[in-house]
Amino acid sequence: MHTVVHPTPARVRHSAAHRDPRRVPAAQQRRDEVRRHREELLETLFSSLSRRDQRVRGEHYLRGLLLADGRKSVRNIALSLGLPDEEQRLHHFISGSTWDWAPMRAAHAGFLDRLRPAQAWVLHAVTIPKVGEHTVGVDRFFDARAGRVVGGQRAFAAWYASPGFSAPVNWKLFMPRHWMDDDELRGRAEIPLALTYAPIDQCGPAAVLEAARDWQLPPRPVLMDLRGDTNWQSARRFVTAGLPVLARTSAADRFVVDDPAPPRLPGHRASATGTLEPGHPASAASILESVRSARREVEWTDPGNPGLTHTSWVAAVRVRLPDDRLGSHRPLLLLGEWHPGQETPAQIWVSDLAQAAPAELMRLTKLTRRVALDQSLGAGRTGTRDFVGRSFCGWHRHMTLASAAHTMRLLGNTTA
Repeated sequence: MHTVVHPTPARVRHSAAHRDPRRVPAAQQRRDEVRRHREELLETLFSSLSRRDQRVRGEHYLRGLLLADGRKSVRNIALSLGLPDEEQRLHHFISGSTWDWAPMRAAHAGFLDRLRPAQAWVLHAVTIPKVGEHTVGVDRFFDARAGRVVGGQRAFAAWYASPGFSAPVNWKLFMPRHWMDDDELRGRAEIPLALTYAPIDQCGPAAVLEAARDWQLPPRPVLMDLRGDTNWQSARRFVTAGLPVLARTSAADRFVVDDPAPPRLPGHRASATGTLEPGHPASAASILESVRSARREVEWTDPGNPGLTHTSWVAAVRVRLPDDRLGSHRPLLLLGEWHPGQETPAQIWVSDLAQAAPAELMRLTKLTRRVALDQSLGAGRTGTRDFVGRSFCGWHRHMTLASAAHTMRLLGNTTA
C-alpha cells in the first residue's frame, strides 16, 4: 500500500511561513519591526493628549513633517497630506492650542530609553538664521563660528545619544533680554508670565538638566563644548547635579598637573628634578605635548559607517583647574586625541571621570559625530529650522513634533 503525499497548496505554504517568524524573509521582518516601533512611538507620544481631535492633528502634523518637500511650513504640511483645508486647524494646533509639550518630550525620551538606551547626553547648540524681526526670539548677534554678525534664533538641544542612534528630546530657546523686558514683544509672542530672563550660558544646561531630573531617566555623562567658555558655570551645574561631564576644551586653556609622577614640561618653570612645579598652571597643549611618548593606539567605529574602523592616538594625564570653577577641587582627566601623522592633538577633552580608561572616553566623544550625522540625516530634514511664527509655545510644540519626526525617519534607516 502506497501513501500518497499531496503537495501543500501555495496559499497554505504562505500562511505557514507567515505564522513561523523563522521563515519570514529578513527584509519583511525588518519592515514589520519598524512598523511596530513607529506605532508604539505614536501611541506613546500622544497618550498625554486627552482629546481625540488633538491626537488626529498631532498625527497629521507629524506625518506631514515627514512627507512635505522643502520648508516644513504649516501650508506645505497640509498640502503634503492632501488636506489643504486642514491648514488653519493645524496652525491652531501648534500655535494656538493649550497642550503641554513637556509630557510628549518625556514620552519620546522614555521610548528611546527602552528601545536604544543612551550612553550619554550631548548638548548641541543651534543657530537658526532668520530674516526679519517677527519670529519669536530673533536677535542680531556675533556668531563666532561664522565670524560675523548674524540674525536669527539661538537654541540648545539635549540629544539622547548612543553609537547607533541619537535624537533631540528637549529644547531651550534663548530669549534675549529685550524680548523679555518688552511687554509688547512678550504679548505678541505669548511668552508665559512665569518665564523670566536667563543668560545664554544657563539655557543649554537647562535643556539637559530638565530632562535628566524630571523624566526619571538613568544618569548619563554630558558631552558639551567649552571652547571659549571662561567661567565653566555650565559644566559646574552638571557636576552639582551629579552628572559626569566630558567637555571639549581649547589648547590654550590652563590646568595644573595633578599626577603622582608629573610630566616634564619644557619651557615652564620646573623644580630641581626637571618636572613641573606643583601648582603651576600650564596650557592644555603643553601638558599633552609632554605625554606624547605615552600615547596609545585606539580603534573606533565610524558612526556614519559601522563597517569602517578608524585609528587615533590617545594620551591622558590627571589635572585640576587652577581655581574652583567646578567645585570641590575635583580631579580631572585631560585627554588628547591625535590623528595619524599629526603633531598636535586634533581634539582636547577634559572630564571629571578621572578613573575612566582614556580609550573608552575617547570612543565616547564620538557620540558628537553621531549627533552631527543624525542632525543632517534626520533633524535637519524634519523641520527643526523651519518654524516661522510669533508664538513661543508654538515654537516649542513644533520642535517637539519635529524631534519625534526625526526619530520616526531614523527608525527606518537604522537597526535596533
